Amino acid sequence: MSMHAPLATVRPGFIGAYLDTLSLVERLHRLLLDVIKDEFERLGLIDINAVQALLLFNIGDHEVTAGELKSRGYYQGSNVSYNLKKLVEMGYMHHERCEIDRRSVRVRLTAKGRDVRDRVEALFERHAGGLEGHGVLGADALDLVNHSLKRIERFWTDQIRYIY
Repeated sequence: MSMHAPLATVRPGFIGAYLDTLSLVERLHRLLLDVIKDEFERLGLIDINAVQALLLFNIGDHEVTAGELKSRGYYQGSNVSYNLKKLVEMGYMHHERCEIDRRSVRVRLTAKGRDVRDRVEALFERHAGGLEGHGVLGADALDLVNHSLKRIERFWTDQIRYIY
């Protein structure tokens, strides 16, 4: 008997819709990185990649550790420690050892890093305005999408906890 047997029979077509959703989420993430990359190329910011720009955006005004960023899970497939080191070297971030735990390094944005964060924020604001202004997606539809994705996130999180 398989430990992964479904609790109920899957309705015909549901597995296909689920696989379409998985594929779409993956493609959207890659497209997001491409959108950021294209914007930065237009702006002449070629020393920073899209993953690094997204890191700066998500750090924002906070002071965080590399471990905190990794645990949030936003950067799978990228080396967070490497990207943070490069961002410090390029002057986008400050870093300092934590007084309490000397093994831990805390990072925060420099003025140069805040400028990148602001550019990504402006890009996202422009896109949000375009989505709404062109009737692509309204607030109610976006709320429904977000609610649905959060339910999938909770389900997957529960599956991981159940395995261990």
